[in-house]
Amino acid sequence: MKTLPFKLRDLPGTPLFLAPQAGVSESPFRRLCRSFGADVVLTEFVSAEGIVRGSGRTAHYLRFDEEERPIGIQIFGADPGTMAEAATLVTEVYEPDFVDINFGCPVKKVVKRNGGSGCLRDLALVGRIVRAVADATPLPVTAKIRSGFDEATRDPVAIGRTCRDAGARMVTLHPRTRADMYSGRARWDEIAVLTRALDVPVIGNGDVRSGEDARRMRERTGCDGIMIARGSHGAPWLFHQARAALNGEPVPGEPGVRTRFRICIRHAEHAVAFEDDADKAVREFRKHLGWYTKGLPEGRRLRQRLFQVRDLLEVREVLGRYLDRNGDGKGDRNGDRRGFSTRPGGFIVTGSRANPDPLRGAPAGR
Repeated sequence: MKTLPFKLRDLPGTPLFLAPQAGVSESPFRRLCRSFGADVVLTEFVSAEGIVRGSGRTAHYLRFDEEERPIGIQIFGADPGTMAEAATLVTEVYEPDFVDINFGCPVKKVVKRNGGSGCLRDLALVGRIVRAVADATPLPVTAKIRSGFDEATRDPVAIGRTCRDAGARMVTLHPRTRADMYSGRARWDEIAVLTRALDVPVIGNGDVRSGEDARRMRERTGCDGIMIARGSHGAPWLFHQARAALNGEPVPGEPGVRTRFRICIRHAEHAVAFEDDADKAVREFRKHLGWYTKGLPEGRRLRQRLFQVRDLLEVREVLGRYLDRNGDGKGDRNGDRRGFSTRPGGFIVTGSRANPDPLRGAPAGR
C-alpha cells in the first residue's frame, strides 16, 4: 500500500474518501460522513476563476471546519496561470491539507469551457495545469481523472502518468469516459492497471454502493483508497458498512426508517445552521430528502410532499406523520413515535452500545 501525501487521523488499511460533488458535499454532509467513518473528504469542486475574482459565492464553497481534516479543496479550470493563482490563494487563506484538480467533471457547462473532463482532450494541457498548480503551492497536489474524453482518447494510464510526471502526488480514477457520463459499468480493471503503473497512490472511484462493493473494488484492483460518491446520497452510513467489509467484519444492515429519519433531521439542522438563509437552505436540502426516502413504502407520495416543504418544522411534521402511518418498516406500524419529536432537534438521540448514534454530540455548524 502506497503512502498518502497527507496525514490521516487514524491509520485504516484502506482509506475511504468522500468524493467532491457539486451541491452535495458541502460542510454539513462532509461532517456527517466523517462521523460514519469517511477518512478523507473533499469540498465541492470550485472554479479557479471564481476564486481569483474573489466571488463571495465561491468563497462559501471553500469554508470548512477543523474537524473535517484531512480535507482537500478541489479546483477546476483550463488556464494554467489562473489555476496556479487559485491554488496560491486557497493555500494562503484556507490552508487545506491538499489541493485537488478536477479533470473528471462531465457536466456540459464545465466541459464547454474546457474544464473538468474537457481537459482530457489535450494531455499537454493537463500536464501544464498540474505543473503550474504544483509550483504554486507547498501543499500536496492531487488529481481526479476519468479514463478519457471518449473511447478514442481512452487511456487512463497515459493520463495518470501525465499527472504524476507533472507533480501530482495522488491520482483518483473514475473509470468511465466523459462520453459515458454515468452510464454502463465502471471499468474497475482500469483502476487495477493504473495502480500497477503508478508509484503514487491511486484511489478507485465508481459504482461503490454497498460495503461489499468497497471490498470487491479493493480485492479486484489493489487500489490505495476508495472514493465514494453517488452511493452516499441519502446513505452516509455507507462508510460504516464499507469499513466493516474492508475489515472482514459483519456488515451492518440498512438502518430502520426511524433511524434514517433521525439522521436526515440532524443533517437538515446542520445545513440550516451552516447557511445564512434558512429558507434557501431548506429548499436546497429537498434533494437530500428525496434520497433519504428513496425505496420507502409510499415513497413517491412522501417525496411529493417533502419537495414542497419550506422550513424545518414542516420537514419534522411530514416525517412524523409518515411514521404514524407506516411505523419504522420493521414490523412497527402502531404509530409509535418513540425517539421522534417535532420540536427543534427532531429525533431524540437514544443511541446505545448495540446501536450507537454517530451524530451524538455533533456540532451544529456555523
